[in-house]
Amino acid sequence: MVMPDALRRFKAEVFQALAHPTRIAIIDLLGEKELSAGELMEKLGIEQANISQHLAVLRSRQLLVNRKVGNQVFYSVRDRLLLEVLALMRTYFQNHLTGSLALAREMSSENKRMKATRS
Repeated sequence: MVMPDALRRFKAEVFQALAHPTRIAIIDLLGEKELSAGELMEKLGIEQANISQHLAVLRSRQLLVNRKVGNQVFYSVRDRLLLEVLALMRTYFQNHLTGSLALAREMSSENKRMKATRS
């Protein structure tokens, strides 16, 4: 079954929104609890203008929701399913890393064998 173009575009937009390490860090932090923009700035150690840009991207893709209390804006993850997607990506990374490490060990052993046969 061929995926409709609208669905492909939606997926691409979500991945584009997540295509920056700071935005993934924001999602990870908000997966734990709702936080204000100030709290996110403090935890991530970035400037207000920078956090605002990243939050705007995540909100524009409807990955975050916000609520205003007085002069503070609090953010949370719109759908916790996104956290599961990121958890799957963590597992994917670990699997890839495990395979890469095994290949590196194999190559190192092969290099040692080759050097030993030359001596």
